[in-house]
Formats: sequence, structure tokens, C-alpha cells
Amino acid sequence: MLIIQGKGLSIEIEGHRLFEKVDVDIEKGEKCALFGRNGTGKTTLLRVLKGELEPQEGQLYRGVSAEEWGWLEQKQEERSDMQLLEFVRSASEEMAGLKRELERLQAAMNEQNHSIEDTWEAYSEVYDRYVSRNGYEWERESEECLLRAGLDRQYWDIPFGSLSGGQKTKAQLASLMLQKPEVILMDEPTNHLDQETLMWLEQWLREYSGTVLFVSHDREFMDNVADSVIALTPAGTRKYKGGYTAYKRKKEEELRRQEALYRQQEQEKQHILESIRRYQQWFHVAHAAAGVRNPFYAAKAKKNISRYHAKEKQLERLEANRVEKPREDAGIHVRLEGESFHGDALMRLQQVSFCYDGMPLLFSQINLQIARDERLAVVGPNGSGKSTLLKLLTGELSPTEGEVLRHPKCRIGYFSQELEQLDENEVLLDSMLSIPQMTQTEARTLLGCFLFSRDAVYKRVGALSMGEKCRVAFLRLYFSGAPLLVLDEPTNYLDVDTRERMEAAFERFPGAIVFVTHDRYMLGRMSRRLLLLGRENGQALVYPAGYDEYVKALKEGTFMASGSEAQRRAERSRLEMELSYLIAEPAEDEEEQRRKIVDLKRRLEQLS
Repeated sequence: MLIIQGKGLSIEIEGHRLFEKVDVDIEKGEKCALFGRNGTGKTTLLRVLKGELEPQEGQLYRGVSAEEWGWLEQKQEERSDMQLLEFVRSASEEMAGLKRELERLQAAMNEQNHSIEDTWEAYSEVYDRYVSRNGYEWERESEECLLRAGLDRQYWDIPFGSLSGGQKTKAQLASLMLQKPEVILMDEPTNHLDQETLMWLEQWLREYSGTVLFVSHDREFMDNVADSVIALTPAGTRKYKGGYTAYKRKKEEELRRQEALYRQQEQEKQHILESIRRYQQWFHVAHAAAGVRNPFYAAKAKKNISRYHAKEKQLERLEANRVEKPREDAGIHVRLEGESFHGDALMRLQQVSFCYDGMPLLFSQINLQIARDERLAVVGPNGSGKSTLLKLLTGELSPTEGEVLRHPKCRIGYFSQELEQLDENEVLLDSMLSIPQMTQTEARTLLGCFLFSRDAVYKRVGALSMGEKCRVAFLRLYFSGAPLLVLDEPTNYLDVDTRERMEAAFERFPGAIVFVTHDRYMLGRMSRRLLLLGRENGQALVYPAGYDEYVKALKEGTFMASGSEAQRRAERSRLEMELSYLIAEPAEDEEEQRRKIVDLKRRLEQLS
């Protein structure tokens, strides 16, 4: 049973055609991902399907009434002053209205400024309606939904607008759970969510009996939730079964078939053109030989001109059914370079602990060495101190205890998730021309590689979208030449195509990378070691393999990270770091150095 159907939908905004010929067919209970590059109109299409916008062309069918639609959007400005608990309950308008009326009438009776009898009668009537609709059960359920979404009672009185990005998303999810709509539209539901909440959300959506249409750049989330993918382009839509991986495989197969068919048609076209040229030449020779009175050559000329016209018709049919040459969509082209670095270690942390003034300890006694080819992912729940740790590496913060030792020749390229290092008043082209010996042609070429072409080069940074600002931040990394990149959520505002291009650039980067990301595809693709934060008593743990191996160990129950096992791993990491530095550093007393090396190796063997 179709619950959403759109035919030939087109939208034009301020004279700009955003998309056209969009077809959408979604079955009852289907979980569908709406996929496309930034700027193709995914959020706009969600608003059209919900009824907030009217398409200029096309027809739209909705199988359920507006009250049965739930909506998780990126911005919630209208209800930002509501306390969290009130925000969650406000999704059920009738019940929330009855609850407010009960509270108002009760307050009026307490004040005794009104006729008690009249107020009591009104209160009794509202109370009966509230109880008949299981109002107190609804109150209990709203609290349960908040707890299930990971929002404890300490947050319930906080205004919605004061919550963090991840908490706002959790609040909207709790509201949807309470509402239980038939159809849920979700715009970037995974933004700002930690790994634990992401896994919970995936499980909840898989078990949800209603229909879900969502926009997300999280490839693993699409794989784990979506039954189908609707690919949106300015020219229309196409639907694919399965999640992102299945979509990508089918898309690549389509492009290969299109490329093969295009080459086949080009060969056939050249063959037809050669035949046309040959018949045309034969016709002229036979026509000249026929003269005025030679019927044999006249018939031969007529035969050749008939063949010539037949080939022309064949060429017309071929052109009418022509397959276009596959074209690569415009995308970022970048190769990040770092200065060559001689030496094994760029940085090391010794017994590093940190806490903000008056706050509990975020993490304690971290021992860590960052090598010149490092690919270290910092992993942990929201609030565990991941961004703080990166700021310790860059020197923006200093540890509460311990020390961060940096190689004197190690420069750091830093990408902050808040992008606060960008000058909002800076004009893109001017900022490039300020680089010594940079010409306007070179500046425009480089900006074009980062998808800033034509008049876009005259934009101020403050006028750019978040995705465009990310590209500007990558441009800064391009010119940093630093042997160590520290990246805090570098792909948050990028579409999947740009994410994959940047991941490829990071993979080719010859230096070291320490990064934080919620993108599990990126974690699996790039990480070689993990630093796990948010553990008991602020303990941190260096896991000696990548994210995929870590997840596999968790699922198989072979990962032990508490108690003596965690201490053993931490001690082994510390001893390995001490050994590597002992071997690398010249010694005044070589005999004493050899003795220490032998002792460290013996202790490492015992730990193994």
C-alpha cells in the first residue's frame, strides 16, 4: 500500500529551478533514505511531501492525515524557549493542551480569585477528559521516552534552545516516540549523536512499525536502516533497493554499462558515417560516368543514393536513442601534502590528565606517542573530552596534570568542528592573493579545485554555507604543509561524495593524522589505532587496532577493557612508548641504556 506518492514534482525558488520530474513512491512501513549532494533540495523535498511547500508542477498523494506525520528537522527555533519535558510533550497537541488547562485551573483554584464552584466544575470536566485519554499514563510514557533517548531528569527543566546539538536531536526523537506517528520524516537525524545513541536509534527505527523517510550523510546508518534509497538530482529521482552500499554498487554498475554502451554507439556511429561517405563518393563517380545517356551507370548511381539515404535514416535513429557519455559530477579535487619529517615521534603525552575548573575529571594519566605515520581516532561518548584532547595536542589548552611534549619542528594543521579559526570577514580570492607569489590565475585554479568558481570567489567567508566553510578549512590545510593534522569532525557538513574524496586525500597524506568523527565509515576506513575515552574514573585506553576490529571484538565478546585488563593494556602502551624513546635517543652511558632496554623488553614479554 502506497503511503506517499509524488509524480513529476518540480520546485522553483527565487527563479532557480531546484529540481524537476521528481517521482516518489513509498510503501507503508518502508524505511527509505533520500540521498543526494548538498544543494539538490533534499530538505525542500521533505517539506513538499509534508505539505509545508506547494510544488510548481506535479501531483502529490498522502495516505495519512497531517496529524499522523512526525518531523525531525535540523532547526527548531519556534519552541526553543520550552523546557525539555514540555517540548517533548508538545508534539501531542491535544494532550499537552489538556495538561496546560488542568494546571491553569488548579492554579486559579489555589489563588481563590474566582468562583470556586465554577472553577471546580471546569476543572472536573477537563480532568475527566484527561483521564479518559489516559493522561497520567501519557505523562509517565513521556518521561520514559526521555530516559530511553538518554536524557536524564537533570535536563528536563532546561530550555530546549540551551541544549547541545546532540541533546536537541535526542529530544526530538523522544517526542517522536511519544507521538507514534504513521509517517516520520527525518532531516539529518544522526548529526551530533555519539556511537551509543546512534546504535540505539538504528535499533528503534528497525523495530518501528511506521514509515520512515530520512536524509542522512551517514553511510553506515543508511546501510543499517534503509530498505531503499531514493537518489535525488536536479533532473529527477531514481529508486534503488537496499542501503548505501547496495546503491553505490548498483550505481557503479549502471555507469559501467552506460560507458560500454556509449563506446559501442560511438563505434557504430563512425561505421555509419564511413558508409555514408563511401556511398556518397560512389554516387558522384557513377553519376559522372552515366552522363546523359548511360542507363547502367544511372541505375548504379540511383542505387548508391538509396543506400546513402538508408544510412542517413539509420544515423538519425541512432542519434534519437543516443546514450550520453557518463560525466563525473563536479567534485572537490585535492591532494594534501605534508613536509617530510625525520624522526619517529611527532608528539607524546605523559601522564596527561585534564578537567575544567570546578568540573569532574574528563580523563586521567594518558600515555600516548604519535608517530609520523599515525592514524589515531579518538573515540568516546559525547562529553567524554574528545575535542578537549585535540586542543591539548594543538596547544590551545594545557593539561591539568602531566605534560604534552611536541617535537620542535612539528607544525600542526588543525580543523575545528566549530570552524572558529576562519575569518568571517575574509573574501576568498583576497585571502588567496595574500599568499606570497600567488597569481590571480593560480588562486582561481586552486579555488576551483575546492568548488569555488566564477563569482563564488568574491564571497565573504561569513556568507558561506557550513559545507562551503568546511571546504575553506580544507583549503587552509592544503597550504599548511604540516606533518601532523588534527581533525575535529572534518566531514560533518559534507555530502557523501565530498566526504569520500576527502577521505581519499587523507589516506594519501604522507604525515600523521589524529581525528575525531562520528562517521563510522570514516572510522573504519582511516583508523589504525584508537584512543578510547569516557571510561570508568576517566581512564583512557589505547586500542592497538582500527575501528572495525574494535567493533568486531565488542560483538564477539573478546574485548576486555575494564579492571586489570585495562590496566595491563595501558601499562603495555606506556612501556612501548618508553622503549621507543630509549632506543631513539643517544645515550651518555650505553651500558646503562642497554640494561634499561633489556629490562623493558622483559616486562613487555611478561605483560604479553
